[in-house]
Amino acid sequence: MQGFKLTFFTQQDRSVHGQSLALWLIQQAKEMGIRGATLTAASEGFGHDRKLHSAHFFELTDQPLQVTMAVTAEEAEQMFALLKKEGVNIFYTQAAIEFGMSGER
Repeated sequence: MQGFKLTFFTQQDRSVHGQSLALWLIQQAKEMGIRGATLTAASEGFGHDRKLHSAHFFELTDQPLQVTMAVTAEEAEQMFALLKKEGVNIFYTQAAIEFGMSGER
């Protein structure tokens, strides 16, 4: 199947509707019927503001997070329409990919 790898970059302390933005993205993907999404936590990174963000031993609010999903073109359009509707401003990458399942189910 042809589609896109969507990767969203955020940090632990960003929220939407009182919920972690990363977890909200995963929930929305699930509700849309997207086949899966993965949340990855990083030790350190920096964003467009050039500020270093990192996970500290006692404080994780600044921890960088990444949400990745493989989607069809239609699912990508739905996700971006939802982000626009909800006023969510988030950095992302989108790359064309081929995806599917190996073997029999």
